[in-house]
Amino acid sequence: MFQVGLDLTEPAVECLIRLCGWSAILLVFGIFYFVFREALPMLGGKLNLVEFFTSPEWRPAAEPEPHYGILALLLGSLAVTGLSMLMAVPLGLGAAVYISEFSRGRVRETLKVLIELLAAIPSVVWGFIGYMVLGRIIIRLTGTPLGVNLLNGSIILALMSVPIIVSVGEDALKAVPDSYREAALALGASRWEIVYRVLFPAAKNGLLAAVLLGVGRAIGETMAVLMATGNSLRLPDGLLHPVSTLTARIAAELGEVVQGEPHYRVLFVIGLVLFVVTFMVNLTADLVVKGIRNERAA
Repeated sequence: MFQVGLDLTEPAVECLIRLCGWSAILLVFGIFYFVFREALPMLGGKLNLVEFFTSPEWRPAAEPEPHYGILALLLGSLAVTGLSMLMAVPLGLGAAVYISEFSRGRVRETLKVLIELLAAIPSVVWGFIGYMVLGRIIIRLTGTPLGVNLLNGSIILALMSVPIIVSVGEDALKAVPDSYREAALALGASRWEIVYRVLFPAAKNGLLAAVLLGVGRAIGETMAVLMATGNSLRLPDGLLHPVSTLTARIAAELGEVVQGEPHYRVLFVIGLVLFVVTFMVNLTADLVVKGIRNERAA
């Protein structure tokens, strides 16, 4: 009887595991379907896509004809994300190397706990820190009249992206077999030579994944960017000037528009643009990782 119970339970558990595995894919397609359905009426010819991507004019309430141009928003998103990655990648990978290869015992465990605590801070708290603390520091050091700007938002996004880069990067470095380190030591390599000549090439896939996860964390962030960048509709033309991003514009305006109106639909078109950008990032990562694997196989 016990054996019969196991025979009945095993297919049910297997089915549940398969359902869990497919659930993420189904949820992604469900979200995409919802966003595409809401944006479709504007994609049928009502929206001038050339103006949409090339014009910096975002004036949805203009009369007699509204202007929907996301060039300033798109460039603002790319500028904030790019600058934040310039800060987050060296800091995150450096911290991952230190935790994995140089720290020991209680120091390592303490650093790992602190980094995990950084990841647990809500984005609205990061935005508050950028608005109330970092903004005042920027004003004091640079003399700019406004502390919420491109530089502020980039620093906040860098701090938000560092924990995930450190966590994934450390796992990638720890996955490199110890025999690699021992062979390098036997050849007389120093610890730093082991890091950049042995560990980095061996862990390229994992380190690339860490960086791309950081990019995804930064480009999809909303509340912290909304509070720290100034949310100003202008082309990014300086580190100390306020900008706006795609995600911040959706968050700022979606709750104020009438459902079904063109302005409402265009915000979902912006959501589709974010989907495409994310897809391109993931596709690039997949191609790079496959290229690295092919080089190893050869």
